[in-house]
Amino acid sequence: MIKPQKVAPTQRIQDNERPLVDDIRLLGRILGDVIREQEGVAAYELIEEIRQLSVAFRRDADHDADKALKKLLKGLSSDQAVSVTRAFTYFSHLANLAEDRHHIRRRAIHERAGDTQEGSIEVAMARLHAAGITPESIASSLASSYLSPVLTAHPTEVQRKSILDAERDIAQLLTARDEIKVNAAAHRSVNTKKDALTPRELLLNEQQMKARVLQLWQTRLLRSSKLTVADEVENALSYYETTFLSEIPRLYTELERELGPNPVHSFLRMGQWIGGDRDGNPHVNAQTLAHALRRQADVALRHYLTEVHYLGGELSLSAMLVNCLAPMQALAERSPDSNEHRKDEPYRRALIGVYARLAAVLKDLTGGEAARHAVAPQNAYANAEEFLADLRIIEASLLAHHGEALVAQRLHPLIRAVEVFGFHLATVDLRQSSDQHEAVMAELLAVARLESAYPQLDEMAKRRLLMGLLNDARPLRVMGATYSALTQSELAVFETAKVMRSLFGAQAIRHYIISHTETVSDLLEVLLLQKEVGLLEGTLDEQARCDLIVVPLFETIEDLRHAASIMREYYALPGIHALVSRGRPDQYHEQDIMLGYSDSNKDGGIFTSNWELYQAEIALVDVFDEMAASQNIPSDAGSVTEVRAIQLRLFHGRGGTVGRGGGPSYQAILAQPPGTVRGQIRLTEQGEVIGSKYANPEIGRRNLETLVAATLEATLLQPTKSASAPFLKAAAELSLSSMAAYRQLVYETPGFTDYFFAATPIREIAELNLGSRPASRKPSHKIEDLRAIPWGFSWGQCRLTLPGWYGFGSAVESFLAQDGQKDPLALLQKMHRQWPFFKTLLSNMDMVMAKSDLALGSRYAELVTDARLRKKIFGAIEAEWHRTADALSLITGDPHRLAHNTALQRSMRHRFPYIDPLHHLQVELVRRYRAGQTDERLKRGIHISINGIAAGLRNTG
Repeated sequence: MIKPQKVAPTQRIQDNERPLVDDIRLLGRILGDVIREQEGVAAYELIEEIRQLSVAFRRDADHDADKALKKLLKGLSSDQAVSVTRAFTYFSHLANLAEDRHHIRRRAIHERAGDTQEGSIEVAMARLHAAGITPESIASSLASSYLSPVLTAHPTEVQRKSILDAERDIAQLLTARDEIKVNAAAHRSVNTKKDALTPRELLLNEQQMKARVLQLWQTRLLRSSKLTVADEVENALSYYETTFLSEIPRLYTELERELGPNPVHSFLRMGQWIGGDRDGNPHVNAQTLAHALRRQADVALRHYLTEVHYLGGELSLSAMLVNCLAPMQALAERSPDSNEHRKDEPYRRALIGVYARLAAVLKDLTGGEAARHAVAPQNAYANAEEFLADLRIIEASLLAHHGEALVAQRLHPLIRAVEVFGFHLATVDLRQSSDQHEAVMAELLAVARLESAYPQLDEMAKRRLLMGLLNDARPLRVMGATYSALTQSELAVFETAKVMRSLFGAQAIRHYIISHTETVSDLLEVLLLQKEVGLLEGTLDEQARCDLIVVPLFETIEDLRHAASIMREYYALPGIHALVSRGRPDQYHEQDIMLGYSDSNKDGGIFTSNWELYQAEIALVDVFDEMAASQNIPSDAGSVTEVRAIQLRLFHGRGGTVGRGGGPSYQAILAQPPGTVRGQIRLTEQGEVIGSKYANPEIGRRNLETLVAATLEATLLQPTKSASAPFLKAAAELSLSSMAAYRQLVYETPGFTDYFFAATPIREIAELNLGSRPASRKPSHKIEDLRAIPWGFSWGQCRLTLPGWYGFGSAVESFLAQDGQKDPLALLQKMHRQWPFFKTLLSNMDMVMAKSDLALGSRYAELVTDARLRKKIFGAIEAEWHRTADALSLITGDPHRLAHNTALQRSMRHRFPYIDPLHHLQVELVRRYRAGQTDERLKRGIHISINGIAAGLRNTG
């Protein structure tokens, strides 16, 4: 067996940890048995020796262990290195499954004891009720809310679907094992004889588990070719099949139970970027957009078909025994089912007709065939609303004749699923960079002989030109003219979006995101491109209506600082307020604004990024509150009854790492500046975080629940008050110093780029078949051109996690040393106690610091061949690490990291001993690779180590 790390006397296994340790030992033993059988005893013993030396290196900084480990690793053949790397990678995966199971187990124990946890619906409702907020008020708030997690494809998701599927099976077997033990304990409590069945069940369970572990061992861990957009679509859809389609209706049921008879609006919807996000990804186009929506529809419709089939089996009610309402009888009569055996079974007949109509929809929209056919597919539903209407007819009839229990089991969750997912499953966002829109606009204008040098115009000239064109009913394209591949491709996306909305419903595509929004003209260009294909109808001066919400994305620190002024100037333009507020009947009259956490962090460091985001949010709230207060509706808006106040909805571009906006979502939402939630929030889910949060259905539902609970609390309790002037002043000072320290290292230290590319596996990450998007925006080694995701991913791999903390220690040191300050430390401590923004930011830094490891980071630094550069840069990083650790301890009063996060402490204690060997192996393999040993086995070993470390850290994307 691969033995778990021994627990130090001060870290004895607690009783509540024993089941976790037992599961880890079980999985470790099974994996060890598989390795012995498949690779031989010598391979197993080699793995165990590396593990022991790695533990000695971590625990005691044992120089002898260090030397012995280096010598052993250098002596490994490529085959041996790959075998050992695979072993620790798979154990990292298996330990995650055990940890997930334990999390669910502990949550259930707490709930049975009546100890509900923060972030749950129960706690949120209790707080709302205690504050005097009635169920009616809560339901009313939800009726105007919109909460949407958005799955995105980024080049850090390293899991193959085959691996995910096998791991889900193992997770289910761990769950079944718990249930066997619980049942056995219950049996023994009422029987004096020992239950002889349980050992057989446990043995069978273990045999099935071994089969799945063997499957993992014999399954290729890495992709043999680069991931395509279609692959990314399939990976994302697996989470809908496993979690979202079943668990979101369950979450709504829980809300309905809490809110009694008050109807609960379907405010929680899923979003998706995969297939529509073209920014920096040349492989996304009109074809991938159409493919993504067809595949999404296929998943949704097949789920409905399965549920309708089982519902028909359950609703075998006979008209001779129970009556049904007239609309229900009419639905049965319209069914093409003429089987004599079902003549007295109106519900079954009706559902066979429903199934036939759904099967026809599947055929029309996706080309697919339904799995079962009692009658031929026919009479396709025109939209999801028609399907929903039939289900409601069945529901009403059952409820009218004492069939509540039959409704609750399957029909009601199906109705909720159709409300939430429609025929489109998830809203696909379109995204492209503003410079691409400008290039397309320049060509359209030049060919139409309206403006030959559009990019050279100043901003005000661009606005005048674009506004004039938005008030001109004529299109820009010239019949018979030849356009560049870029213009054709971009316009094809807009055209396809219009077609897709007509096929799959208006919710299928609602948002168009503009990356690198820097000017008002960036927004106007997208409005004009919509007009070109009919997504915008009419003219601004004559009650134009627009199908897609134009969403600016403010990313860099400079962009964030200009966000409010850009939106203020945009809405001051004639006709824009009326265009957005009038909208379509299917739109909510909101203005989405996306905030990018990644680039602002890479630009200025963790503290400055968060501070600039905070300030931008407050400024944007002020803009929209001012518009609402003044009802600044232009006189040319037409009928005022069609125009509504516009509500701000912030879209948070959060990544997996804290350096990219990651961290616990519940705390992040509650720490938002006052007035920025108001029932409206979208946020991205990326990288390994998607698997960590949503691969397990129960954990997935819990994570969705925390989003709902936080949104309700932030909206109705408004826990975040405006920060005091001293707090704001101190934060501004900390930001200046933090950014200066960060930029001094990253952008102003000669040789830093060389150090980064040598001391992290960034070059190897760029070569790994991780995602369809390139790792860098340009073919250069400049930090400025590197995408923020591989930037953060690389620092996680070498365990320095620099983007998540660097600069804060220097900032605090500078703040405390200022002359004339009256007890500056007391002020920072007060900010930590009273200001959720500051407290949450420090908590996230505390977590990142706990996951960092200077000793392992120093091993990666050895890959830098220039000794002077290595010493200079790593020395600076090490010194700042200690400054930041000291600063956190001073402010929080906690001398150790994770003092108030016992769950993460436990997780790291049990997982990290198995990640450490992967770091040592990765350094050795990278050293060989860069020395010219480029055989495929060696390369595969490096890539497997990247996979294992990413899986073990869990929030690297």
